[in-house]
Amino acid sequence: MKSVLVFLIGMSLISCPQIKDTAMMNKKIVIAHRGASGYLPEHTMEAKVMAHAMNSDFIEQDVVLSKDDVAMVIHDIYLDDVTDVATKFSNRNRADNRYYVIDFTFAELQTLKVFERFNPETGAQLYPNRFPKGTGTFKLHSFEQELQLIQSLNKSTQKNIGIYPEIKDPEFHKKEGRNLTEIVLKILSDYGYRTKKDNCILQCFDAKELERIRIELKSELFLVQLIGTQQEAKQLKHFATYANGIGPHYKQILGQKVAGKFTFTSLVTDAHAFNLKVHPYTLRADVLDAFSSFEEMIETLLRDANADGAFTDFPDLVVHYLNTKK
Repeated sequence: MKSVLVFLIGMSLISCPQIKDTAMMNKKIVIAHRGASGYLPEHTMEAKVMAHAMNSDFIEQDVVLSKDDVAMVIHDIYLDDVTDVATKFSNRNRADNRYYVIDFTFAELQTLKVFERFNPETGAQLYPNRFPKGTGTFKLHSFEQELQLIQSLNKSTQKNIGIYPEIKDPEFHKKEGRNLTEIVLKILSDYGYRTKKDNCILQCFDAKELERIRIELKSELFLVQLIGTQQEAKQLKHFATYANGIGPHYKQILGQKVAGKFTFTSLVTDAHAFNLKVHPYTLRADVLDAFSSFEEMIETLLRDANADGAFTDFPDLVVHYLNTKK
């Protein structure tokens, strides 16, 4: 895939340079979900370069630890639904038959091929019309490697595209005797991400851990509390004591569709009342649910519901919509 990477970097270099305002929360923002994952396998370097070339405002990184405490960029604590680990290391699964990132060294992880996401039991590709599973020579990479890539592209293209890391399953890591959060914060600090002005948004589903990051670890970063349930959505007042925004599933914002128009829950309005930004996940052009088109999905959530930004697998389409539908 070296030629693909070179091509994508070329795309970035010839795109119109523009410096992003680091007071980024004053505009609708486009977050490249696992990179440009609608076009290339998620969380690969190639997907991140493509997202950068598409002028996303932020690029997401999910972070977990390897056996030797290297912070790795991969969506889950598991390997077997995006790599060939079951073929390369067939005897390294745990009792639940899953293969865990934390059981492999960085050197071992580098030997794996990364594929488009698939069902590890059936082998079926999750999104059948995306990049064909099994093709290419994509690899896993570390969090530091990705930060180096994004910062280098920002320099060469005169852009200022931000990062949006997620601390993944911190409780699992604690049970394994590891300090994922502290390792991630140290790396962020080393690369210049320390305050709300540094174009970094840090997210986590674990509310206790995100609160610990603010209170105990005294982080000054922009923090987003991810929420997965309606019950969590009722805790906005508490979230506002330590977080700067929330990341709900977009269905938590939607009410019913009446006469072709969606109604909405009070989530966005309530969050804004507590001065919390709202970044719903995940807008996919190939998973429309009740929407008639991807444009309707974007317009409903970003314009009608007034969300402050969104995670999307197709950042180019959301960027184009926001640039053309003033």
